[in-house]
Amino acid sequence: MSDTNWGFTRRGFIKTAGIVVLALGAVAAGLLSASCKEPATDYSQTAHWLSLPATVKAVDVFYLYPTAWTSTDPNNPQICAIDEPTMLTQAPAAFARQATAFETVGNIYAPYYRQDNLSSTDRLNVIAGIPTLDAVAAFDYYIKHYNNGRPFILVGHSQGATVISNLLSGYMKDHPEVNKNMVAAYVIGHPVTQAYLDNNKHLKFATGPDDTGVIISYNTQAPVIGGINPVLYGMVGRVINPINWKTDETLATTGEGQGSFMPIPPNFVSWQQEPQYADARIDKTNGVLICSTADASLWSPGPSTKNPGAFPSGVYHSFDIPFYYYNLRANAQNRVNKFLGKQ
Repeated sequence: MSDTNWGFTRRGFIKTAGIVVLALGAVAAGLLSASCKEPATDYSQTAHWLSLPATVKAVDVFYLYPTAWTSTDPNNPQICAIDEPTMLTQAPAAFARQATAFETVGNIYAPYYRQDNLSSTDRLNVIAGIPTLDAVAAFDYYIKHYNNGRPFILVGHSQGATVISNLLSGYMKDHPEVNKNMVAAYVIGHPVTQAYLDNNKHLKFATGPDDTGVIISYNTQAPVIGGINPVLYGMVGRVINPINWKTDETLATTGEGQGSFMPIPPNFVSWQQEPQYADARIDKTNGVLICSTADASLWSPGPSTKNPGAFPSGVYHSFDIPFYYYNLRANAQNRVNKFLGKQ
């Protein structure tokens, strides 16, 4: 099962409390050296890139897709190959409904990277290994061979957001000359805790619609969900509202939003722009973004006989970006304008 099937799957999320420590700071550096004996994927090969655009815009976007493969191995491997067929199919589908929100803003670079899928324990530890190793190698290759000093935006969802958080705490700390060119990092679908920020003083969380060099993060769910939200890993993250761009608990109504990107019934294969479908209100206690206007029975009905691995009812993880698609686009452009204005 995968995040890129919008049928709300959750795979095997961690159930051990101790793993929460991984979100608190030095995730990537120590774990990479300890757990990755093999070399990173070779990103000089164009086949290892999902998107290598023509550089026609003044700003780049570096995008990492969510979990995008389905294991058929009876031994349930944790990490897929870089040429895993289901990933090569599902990653472009994720790109189409997520990364395209930023296509009017910048040139989108997106590597394929080896991913975790079925690990049920120590999942953050596993992701800090090979998936982060590959993504950091891809980003480093992008910086050295494609970026040419342009400002850039980082975007990741779910596992992609987890890896981006590792890249921020590791690579960016080690390369301040690169970090200074970051317009913003959209770390969506993975909690960014205050402890993580405290342990990474070179990073800061967004406080409004205009600041640059900041992290934007949230995890979307209904006011009442059918169990524990597994994508939070037991953590309480910082949240910014993707409609009104406030960090308090002020409700942003659908009338304030700029539009959603939703599947078209009855087959739900194609996606289209719609008026703002989801409202947004921050719940600081739980570190989540509450959407009260979505139909949970349609978009997050919970596990069933046909889909036993689905997210709990009301967990809108699969729609973190589509619900607020055009708000994210406008915000990214605004931050780019502010960044370029400062230059």
